[in-house]
Amino acid sequence: MRRGWVEYSRSTDEPPSVAVAKALAQFEGCSPTSMETPLYEFIDPDALDALFATRPDETSRDPGEVRFATETATVVIRLEMVRVFERVSC
Repeated sequence: MRRGWVEYSRSTDEPPSVAVAKALAQFEGCSPTSMETPLYEFIDPDALDALFATRPDETSRDPGEVRFATETATVVIRLEMVRVFERVSC
């Protein structure tokens, strides 16, 4: 059961890739482990986590966002949240 959009608040100790999987599952109306297409088919989970991790010298990275699309959704990831929108094609 897909909705028009979902917003998922990420805790500071939750990797972004886990938050994205949970948000996409919520959007699709299923559990993260039962999604038809794995997250790595759309984005590299390790690279995503690295983009939001602190630097090796323990300083924070500048805030930013990452966007990618699946067959059914557009996903926007920020430090504190993940938003999933129904994908609109032209």
